[in-house]
Amino acid sequence: MSEAGAVAEGRIPAGAPSLVPPLAPHLAFPHERFWNLPNTVTMLRIGVVPVLFSIPFALSETGSTLMAWCFIVAASSDLLDGYLARRSNEVTRIGKLLDPLADKLLVTTALVMLMAAGRLSGFLAGLMVVVIVGRELAVTGLRGIASTHGHVVGASWQGKLKAVTQNVAVSALLFHHETLGLPAHEIGLTLLAVAAALTLWSGYVYFANYFGGDAAAA
Repeated sequence: MSEAGAVAEGRIPAGAPSLVPPLAPHLAFPHERFWNLPNTVTMLRIGVVPVLFSIPFALSETGSTLMAWCFIVAASSDLLDGYLARRSNEVTRIGKLLDPLADKLLVTTALVMLMAAGRLSGFLAGLMVVVIVGRELAVTGLRGIASTHGHVVGASWQGKLKAVTQNVAVSALLFHHETLGLPAHEIGLTLLAVAAALTLWSGYVYFANYFGGDAAAA
């Protein structure tokens, strides 16, 4: 029975203090406007993901260049939305969720479509893609676990280096053809291998720091 019903039946005096505890201040979520400028930039980045589905059908030099620049502009916008959010003090909960999600969708879609187009083939290339995508899922899960305990898993410098290397690798693979006199595909494969190694390293750092900190606090 609700507290109001108990008062109506006379079980609780009308003037008695409420038995329902007030919502803790840290649980009272303020209203946030979704369509602010930083979140709009993030949504535009997510909007590039369906464009990347056309990678297998844009294998000419012109098409490859177009796909590469779409990816570069979208990946670079990650710096813009973060800057805008901090400058205008419009850091929102949904923005914190969508920003890393947009990055992961962008990179994962590009890698999967490159495999579908045959530009990433063979066991080693497949292994690198699995390592990169698997690590993203694992760290996302870790951040979810941490948030339920009131912890924030911030980006490490290893993770930031991995992200830059990964984006440059994907961009080069998307160009594929010789660009500015450089063998884009070969450069992309080499950097993807470096990114896979950094992926494992940064992933280990995240998990070691989180669970190591928990062990120290126990």
